[in-house]
Amino acid sequence: MKKLSARRRHPLAAVVVLLLALAATGGLYAAFAPASKAQADETAQSLAIDEGKKLYAVGCASCHGTGGQGSSDGPPLTGVGAAAVDFQVGTGRMPAQQPGAQIPKKKVIYSQAEIDQLAAYVASLGAGPTVPTKNQVSPEGADIANGGELFRTNCAQCHNFTGEGGALTHGKFAPSLEGVSPKHIYEAMQTGPQNMPSFPDTTMPEKNKKDIIAYINAVNGDETESPGGLNLGGLGPVSEGLFAWIFGLGALIAVAVWVAARTAKAKKS
Repeated sequence: MKKLSARRRHPLAAVVVLLLALAATGGLYAAFAPASKAQADETAQSLAIDEGKKLYAVGCASCHGTGGQGSSDGPPLTGVGAAAVDFQVGTGRMPAQQPGAQIPKKKVIYSQAEIDQLAAYVASLGAGPTVPTKNQVSPEGADIANGGELFRTNCAQCHNFTGEGGALTHGKFAPSLEGVSPKHIYEAMQTGPQNMPSFPDTTMPEKNKKDIIAYINAVNGDETESPGGLNLGGLGPVSEGLFAWIFGLGALIAVAVWVAARTAKAKKS
């Protein structure tokens, strides 16, 4: 009887065995799950690149070359990054209808999923700026006053100090920033499309880009209120007063000449 009692299992032994089994299972999951997730991400990225390559062959290769090496009709795309593709295709500038001094914004013909696939393929040709995250382009917590100072220093010469755009030389122009999404503004600063200089993070840190986006949204956003009257490019009351003087005074002179002519004619008759 004593030997049987000695061999009898402790009541908590089953619990201990169960906990050890769960720990072993958790260890196996921790060992294999990250690898599986990484493999799944890599597979999804490879599929996106393959689909993007097909889209590129149809809509882009005729100008930019079959491997993104460029041609006489289009610049090389090696190293431009996913951000450049997302901006150019996402704003309808690419594919271009015809060459010219500047490619204007037009209706977007690709879905966002297709744009992401094209961006993935072009990014695979060479490292370049990536598409910014929502946090990078969010104006939340940004310094609007600092953004205004940065914008007036670096951007207003072409885009007007309220971002309404303006003419450049040889048929080129700085487009209006009204209604442009924060993501595309950020990408434009990163990549420097067409006639615009680029402002990488080494030149203009991410925080400064957020400040500029917040300023543009404050002065030229959808919810921006106008105090009334013609904005005349947002130049303010000085230009409005000059406009009134030129056209108002011209109208008064025209009326005075007309009255004088009628008076002289009446006297002769």
